[in-house]
Amino acid sequence: MNLKIGIVGLPNAGKSTLFNALLKKQVAFAANYPFATIEPNVGVVPVPDERLAKLAEITKVEDKLEKLPPLRPATVEFVDIAGLVKGASEGEGLGNKFLAHIREVNIICNVVRFFPDSNIIHTEGTIDPNRDREIVETELVLADLQTLNKQTEPKMNATKEDSARYELAQKLKTLMNGGKHAHDVLTDPDERELIKPLQLLTMKPVVIVANVSEDQPQSLQGESLKAVSICAETESQLSAMPEQEQKEYLASLGLTSSGLDLLIKKAYETLGLISFLTCGIIEARAWTIEKGMLAPQAAGVIHTDFEKKFIKCDTVAFDDFISLGGWKKAREAGKARSEGKEYVMQDGDVVEFKIGS
Repeated sequence: MNLKIGIVGLPNAGKSTLFNALLKKQVAFAANYPFATIEPNVGVVPVPDERLAKLAEITKVEDKLEKLPPLRPATVEFVDIAGLVKGASEGEGLGNKFLAHIREVNIICNVVRFFPDSNIIHTEGTIDPNRDREIVETELVLADLQTLNKQTEPKMNATKEDSARYELAQKLKTLMNGGKHAHDVLTDPDERELIKPLQLLTMKPVVIVANVSEDQPQSLQGESLKAVSICAETESQLSAMPEQEQKEYLASLGLTSSGLDLLIKKAYETLGLISFLTCGIIEARAWTIEKGMLAPQAAGVIHTDFEKKFIKCDTVAFDDFISLGGWKKAREAGKARSEGKEYVMQDGDVVEFKIGS
């Protein structure tokens, strides 16, 4: 699954500083993992997962390898979405281009300024995180209302689905004129599927990033915004350091994880994503799937043919796999299970898929 996070925010919120830190992180990532691609407005970075290194160690011992197999973490694409100003829904700034880019992402990261700095002018005059968040969200609502207003009443020969979609659009229009978001209003899975062709922006979940200064509390959590706190300047410094220096610098700040790592984790939680793991002499790898996905669908994430030709899978919980020392001892201890087509994948499952010809 290809996870895309769109970074938005008002001018001088620190969005560019945050994205530039991502690009530095990407360069380091690409040096070790050549499948990562680099585009001007996209940063491809690894999903932090300490389990992979442990899997690689176990595989080296179990398969008597001379060196560790390569680590292949899951990846996230951060998309730098420029051009948001008041009136974006009416074409101000980059207007329609900004809105089109948002439609391509899975989740929106709204960078909101908390840090005070007299050298960096705030376009709205004062530091007010709630106001800034609402400006962005209002533009998304207004853009969706434009989409809903364009929906025309179905003709006599329209399908039941088209008629139901139109009725749902009218219901949404009324609620969104009152400031509601489609994502909060439509909780029924069937209604969400019905409205999907309209590509409403407020159907996308939003994570608020409180961009704080180094001397502001990192546990701020955006006050009433329920945000992930990140100091974009700190992230910029971290991205230029070797891994060990990063850990030491974070420890000096009283932190255990970088803000970017916390943001990725929050995005996973918000979207209901988990990872299953595979390991062998070729690689130790994490694969991103939706929570609740069945084993054949998970196999299809590796290769589309695997879903069609799925027979069964052997799976071991990660902690058991590590404590017992790999597949052989896990099987001997009865911790390796053989699961069929109805098995619901769990986060951290170490899996071997059995695929037919």
